[in-house]
Amino acid sequence: MEEGKISDKTKELIAVGIAIAIRCEGCIAFYIKDTLKAGASREEIIETIGVAVMMGDGPALMYGCEALQALQEFLEKRTTTIN
Repeated sequence: MEEGKISDKTKELIAVGIAIAIRCEGCIAFYIKDTLKAGASREEIIETIGVAVMMGDGPALMYGCEALQALQEFLEKRTTTIN
């Protein structure tokens, strides 16, 4: 996942999308956390989740919801840690 022609952030966003589309429950929180570390915004991650759900159809919707929940938990933890 080292930065090359494609940025680390972009690679992590792709990984989130793939994890959702292939319904890899164990991968979702891992990649959400790494995507935040790579500097992705909440909006970028939510847009990625939307594309993944579109590509993965109905079954991916449940995993998209899990990704949103993981995102919210990591953002809340970040806010708590800062305060």
